Amino acid sequence: MDSVSNLLGAIEDVGRDATRGGYSRPVFSNAELDLRSWFEQEATRRGLEVETDRNGILWAWWDTGSERSDSSRDGALVTGSHLDSVPGGGAFDGPLGVASALAAVDVLKQRGVQPQRALAVTVFPEEEGSRFGVACLGSRLLTGGIDPDAARNLRDPDGVSFAEAARANGLDPAHLGKDDDALRRIGDFVELHVEQGRGLIDLDSPFAIGTSVIGHGRWKLSITGQGNHAGTTLMADRADPMVAAAQVILAIRKTAAATPEARATVGRVQPIPGGTNVIASRVDLWIDVRHPDDAVTASLVESIHGQAQKAAAFEGCAAALTRESVSGTVNFDGELQRQLQLAIPGAPGLPTGAGHDAGILAAHVPSAMLYVRNPTGISHSPEEHVEDDDADAGAVALADVLERLL
Repeated sequence: MDSVSNLLGAIEDVGRDATRGGYSRPVFSNAELDLRSWFEQEATRRGLEVETDRNGILWAWWDTGSERSDSSRDGALVTGSHLDSVPGGGAFDGPLGVASALAAVDVLKQRGVQPQRALAVTVFPEEEGSRFGVACLGSRLLTGGIDPDAARNLRDPDGVSFAEAARANGLDPAHLGKDDDALRRIGDFVELHVEQGRGLIDLDSPFAIGTSVIGHGRWKLSITGQGNHAGTTLMADRADPMVAAAQVILAIRKTAAATPEARATVGRVQPIPGGTNVIASRVDLWIDVRHPDDAVTASLVESIHGQAQKAAAFEGCAAALTRESVSGTVNFDGELQRQLQLAIPGAPGLPTGAGHDAGILAAHVPSAMLYVRNPTGISHSPEEHVEDDDADAGAVALADVLERLL
């Protein structure tokens, strides 16, 4: 088989970010499109039939060998991940799962496996939500987890709508949305992913079986004040939303730190108009909140909103909170987990605080995850890493799982 490191080595220069370090591969960027082409070429080289569905999801099919019909792919075994990245992300978040799936196909072919049902390797677009703000957008569209009109009207920082970007890349925006035919094709879904924490370091294991994904969501907080001149406006005369935003950021950290198992992060702040010598008229904050108990997540967000309104009012400003995406806590299919345990005995179970397409699909089809050890424990950063031996062990473990399920 091609080693996972060889497969990833072929794309190691795609989307490098000279400013942030790491990789920036937003959906429909030149970098992400180059990665999609790489995937199509690698899948075709393995004899897989590649197609793009109406939501921009790539499917590479290994059919059973019998005469193919419209229904012969129903109930298929599906594996894969994503190729887009966060700004300045690591080399493995997403591409490891795609490369490992291709390598697992190599292993199965070397073993002489003849699938008794169709197998597909998939690539989901906009998993990170780094361009249009909604994580797992491709899988949400597929499953009906987002209103198609809402998706079409999402805009990137340059004002380009998702509909415009989709059309420019060969998709018909009118056909975006829940795809029952594609969903019917998925009998089981298994996603391999780099671990995005240090669970496997502590467990001293190269891979683990996912047990759950904790609930998480993204909200946009807009604090509006009075834009003005930085030199002529006295401090006592200001309604500065940036000052309120600073207080809110500190309050978010304090609120999450006081709640066991909670995580809350402000990862992006955008002052408007953004001039050095200008008091902002508005400051937008994007907030990520996570907790295993969905009721606690909701309570945290409510508390954050209340504190934001108070901080804004104290500065003579106003605050408005908008939900962008929410996913409840997901417990993966118990029977599918049992099959994974039988295929790779001794693999530990591992929950995660990171969201994945498998977590979106889990409400509709039996879904499971495999995680591969990250010795740094760091992700969404250039320091993310996987050792070559662990990557290959993960691909073989995925092949073992697929062979059992096939």
